[in-house]
Amino acid sequence: MPSSSAEHTGARIREQRRLARLTQRQLAERIPYSYSLLNQVECGARQPSDAFISAVAEALGVSPTVLTESAMTTGAQRERLAALMRPIREALDLYDLDPLPRPGRRPLPVLAVEADALCQRVRATRLRSAAEELPGLISDLTHAAHTESSTAAWRALASAYRSAHDVSLKIGYRDLSTVALDRMGWAAERASDPCLAAIRHYKRALGHERSELDLGRRLIQLGHDVLDGEESREALAVAGQLHLGASAVAARCDDDAAVERHICAARELASRVGGDASDVHWLSFGHTNVALHEMGASLTMRRFDQALTQARALKALPPSTLTSRRARFLVDWAVVEMETGHPDAALRRLADARRAAPEQTRYHPRTREAVTGLLHIARRTPDSLSHMAAWIGL
Repeated sequence: MPSSSAEHTGARIREQRRLARLTQRQLAERIPYSYSLLNQVECGARQPSDAFISAVAEALGVSPTVLTESAMTTGAQRERLAALMRPIREALDLYDLDPLPRPGRRPLPVLAVEADALCQRVRATRLRSAAEELPGLISDLTHAAHTESSTAAWRALASAYRSAHDVSLKIGYRDLSTVALDRMGWAAERASDPCLAAIRHYKRALGHERSELDLGRRLIQLGHDVLDGEESREALAVAGQLHLGASAVAARCDDDAAVERHICAARELASRVGGDASDVHWLSFGHTNVALHEMGASLTMRRFDQALTQARALKALPPSTLTSRRARFLVDWAVVEMETGHPDAALRRLADARRAAPEQTRYHPRTREAVTGLLHIARRTPDSLSHMAAWIGL
């Protein structure tokens, strides 16, 4: 089954190509990619790379976001999201300028606390409220960083940029999330904070698709390189998260040995860290997160029976599990139940995820994958499935 994100992006490319009154061959002549690849992308058989999307967007004269934003956002809903994200885009664009004076500008100690609280709010999946507060926070922290130029100011600004990345990615603005990561790296470098720099490389690696796996591996290694010689609990937790990211990258190319190697390394670091380190950059690194990534790798490699066993063993997640991670697990579990022929259980998992984190669940690509699969195999569409399909925009 092709991925839902591939199907969606291909459909949007086809739609925009037709609006431009171009045939597939005419568009292929305008981009540095083959007609065959374009055809496969449009029908959802191939996942397009970021470079491919950028080339097509340039040829069609549209923003890459037009080709990648969530398929369930149309019309007025898309306009509302665009209005929500526009101030964040502007705040990111003014990163190297000292913002104009703003009444009620807050002192740095208050801003640092608010940056951490905003990161926590994103982990609790309160995405809309976080998005509304981000532009003002980024503006105030940019001013503080330029005027005080302290490690604390640059570190807090890097944290705010990370939250901008997470919000943009979860809502479906992938191009904006990439810009936010670049800004995070810029601020982390000025803060001389190796852990923040490593987290940025981890997130960069996860953003690359199957065609760019070697780049993903190199980014993970770059994250380990910047942590070289660091032995603090914070550094150990970040190093462990890098291994989990490496396991996800390896799973995308069915590299069993690499998945097992990185999961084992992460498990050993989790024992050294002790407990689930949610206090370390809101990573929640620990044995629970290792187990969740192991199950996620099985799902990515389409080892559905194995993933189902792992998911059912994990069903009672610790109360300390962050809402964003809990909801992601429930959506993954729904896909596994659907793929192993348990549609009722899959629908229950989706309903649980919706209750836990409605905004994140609605825009998550695997929610669409699960619902589309359930609609395909259903002999009779129950009302609960119809309502779920309408809710995500199918």
